[in-house]
Amino acid sequence: MKAVLSMEKGPADSLVVADLPEPVAGPGEVVVDVAAVGLNFFDTLIIEDRYQHKPPRPFSPGGEFAGAVRALGEGVSDFSVADRVCGNVRSGAARERLVVPVGRLARVPDGVPLTKAAAVLISYGTTLHALRDRGELKSGETLVVLGASGGVGLAAVEIGKAMGARVIACASSAEKLALAARHGADELVDYATEDLRGRLRQLTGGKGVDVVYDPVGGDFAEPVVRSLAWLGRYLVIGFAAGDIPRIPLNLLLLKGCDLRGVTLGGALEHDPGLLRRHADEILALLAQGAIAAHVSATYPLEDCAKAIADIAGRKAQGKIVLLTEVGVSAR
Repeated sequence: MKAVLSMEKGPADSLVVADLPEPVAGPGEVVVDVAAVGLNFFDTLIIEDRYQHKPPRPFSPGGEFAGAVRALGEGVSDFSVADRVCGNVRSGAARERLVVPVGRLARVPDGVPLTKAAAVLISYGTTLHALRDRGELKSGETLVVLGASGGVGLAAVEIGKAMGARVIACASSAEKLALAARHGADELVDYATEDLRGRLRQLTGGKGVDVVYDPVGGDFAEPVVRSLAWLGRYLVIGFAAGDIPRIPLNLLLLKGCDLRGVTLGGALEHDPGLLRRHADEILALLAQGAIAAHVSATYPLEDCAKAIADIAGRKAQGKIVLLTEVGVSAR
């Protein structure tokens, strides 16, 4: 089978495509014919050893996937051969066949394309965990989403709207903001041309915002923390800007606000059942059309390096998905 491999620390062009032996499922595992692989910003980091999860080499990038069950390991009763499934494995999915523990899998509803199913468990799973479990977002509150045109940003816009929030989408161009508006954002802020803090003050009538969802970090972090309302919550999702911000702690004292970290991988380690619960809810929303799971581009598996380079270069709006040859019939 074909697999994309990181053999050494390096950028996207260091990845290679290799032939590997066919995988075999152990107890409690299944083999999946992978149809589609969802890529995320962390894939640009993990191949350069700049991500908190550091799998031993050689490894494949790609933390989420969708496909069809090919074979069952001993003791597996939750799934059958040919079931359409998706999963979150943190890394290792960019290959034609994959061994997966059953606890990392969810069944894909009829009518949901596998290309979209491969694009939701991490971005929407992270967002659902962030807004509901960590941010305690309530209907009627104001939610600010930075990087609102990216995979997790669009997910936050959609999930925030589904939870009844007023969503302020922030991004770096009119084109990106238009995409966020099409996915339900109520207000738009172009932080490339507008004063972020001043615009948020204007949009909230001076009250401040209740929850900030920030996968960007860098120079935008402190202005949005200063824009929080009393008892506001700032959610640390990631650092796409590259720099980890340093927030003056006196702001927490003055505003009674919280800075809360969000790590889906860590949450799943402490609560293994969380993935299946979130997956069933997210896939139901997808089947109902309540979320769009916008896929901006697809690439063949062999072009994984180009796809990851496009994510690193901020060319992606929504999700980028790899497609394999073995999963064509399942899609």
